[in-house]
Formats: sequence, structure tokens, C-alpha cells
Amino acid sequence: MFDIGQKVVYPNHGVSVVESIGEHSIDDCEITNFFFLRLLSNDSKVMVPEENLDLVGLRPLARPKDIKALFELLEDGDIETYKDWKGRYKQNLDKMKTGNLTDVADVLKNLRLVSEKKSLSFREKKMFEKAKYFIVSEVAHVNNIGEDDALKKVEKALDISLEKRAKSTPKEPK
Repeated sequence: MFDIGQKVVYPNHGVSVVESIGEHSIDDCEITNFFFLRLLSNDSKVMVPEENLDLVGLRPLARPKDIKALFELLEDGDIETYKDWKGRYKQNLDKMKTGNLTDVADVLKNLRLVSEKKSLSFREKKMFEKAKYFIVSEVAHVNNIGEDDALKKVEKALDISLEKRAKSTPKEPK
């Protein structure tokens, strides 16, 4: 499963470190095995019951080959679009909850495309920033680079994707 000191990804929060694993009682009744995590984004502490690890989507940090595939996805120019903002928001929210790197990349690409056409709502801006941070932090940790360098790489990949999309999308007649 996970070891003490291991970096893991906690969906919607980013890269975390397993600080300890141990028993803990809740309301002096039930003793359960917990994973004690420290979120690297803000140094918060989180306790996750062992039986809920799959439910919350806790997963190991991506491998370098996963990050390579992530950049291929970010650069491919294939971006989902939705007719209405409610459908877009719900679909993006569901993808963010999975913590899956490719799902979060889809959200990031989608919201970046929308932001090029019009301003995002407050909730979508927050989701966009969260998706970007989620990806940037994982790229930085896996590639052992600073977050500023990881952000530049992610932004460049998104720019490439938008350029590819613009070239492949037929222009509407006036």
C-alpha cells in the first residue's frame, strides 16, 4: 500500500506525504487504522481511515512515463467543449474529484479554452487554479524541478494545444 515518507496524491489537494500510519480512536469508541498525511501545498494535516483510501482516491505519485503521457495529452489539441456552463461545471467537478491525472488535465484544457473566449465564473476560476496547481505540483515532484519551471512547461503545453485546436477547427462563415 503506502509507506511512511512516501509522496502520494490526495485528490483535489495535490501532493502529500504519509507522515505516519497508526491506530486512532474516534469519540473514544472505534479504533481504526489511519494514514496521517501532510498536504505539501499548505502544510495541513489530514487523517484518512485505511478503509477509505480507495473512496477518497488516494494514489501514489505518478511515474515519469505518466508525466510524459500527461504532456502529450496537454499538447494534443483535443479539448472537450460543452454547450452550457452548468454541464461543463458538473462534468469538470466530477473529473476533479477523481484525482486522476488525465481527468484533471482534461479540466485544465477545457477551462483554459473557455477562458480564452470569455471570462470564467468565480467557481470556474477557482477550479482552473486548483487543476493547474494539482498538475504543476505533481510534475514538479516527479521531475524533481521547481514549481515555477513545472508551471512554465504546463503553460507551454496548453499554448501548443490551443494552437493545434485553432488550426484544426474550421472557421465559421461571416
